[in-house]
Amino acid sequence: MKRIFLIILGVFLILQFFPVSRTNPPITSEIQTSNEVKEILKRSCYDCHSNETVWPAYSYIFPASLLISHHVEEGRDELNFSEFGKLAERKQNKKIYEVWEQVEEGEMPPKDYLLLHSNATLSEKDKEILKQWTESFSKESE
Repeated sequence: MKRIFLIILGVFLILQFFPVSRTNPPITSEIQTSNEVKEILKRSCYDCHSNETVWPAYSYIFPASLLISHHVEEGRDELNFSEFGKLAERKQNKKIYEVWEQVEEGEMPPKDYLLLHSNATLSEKDKEILKQWTESFSKESE
């Protein structure tokens, strides 16, 4: 039993030396919006949906490193505020609508993220600001 534990511990320690990608590519075309909205997005969304991810200490420890790196990669693929301006206007509107839809349904920010990042919790005021922003964003393109 002790030998199995030592083998598992050894494998775990060896895996710590295999780095996982934790990059923050250059910001190429950031979303243009009010400071009020941007502050909410930075606090609650940017860690997964921008090239400005703040990588916490636990993101350097296997297996959390794999999970977090994968989660950020998926988030950036779905919506990246650091490259938002590259999207066609129609696609931008669709993404902004989806932002509000996810917030309204309580899916974003994810509950598991909020467990360790309580400052990312959206207040009712934050939600109202985002709702008004998404509504005005759609109207601007009409």
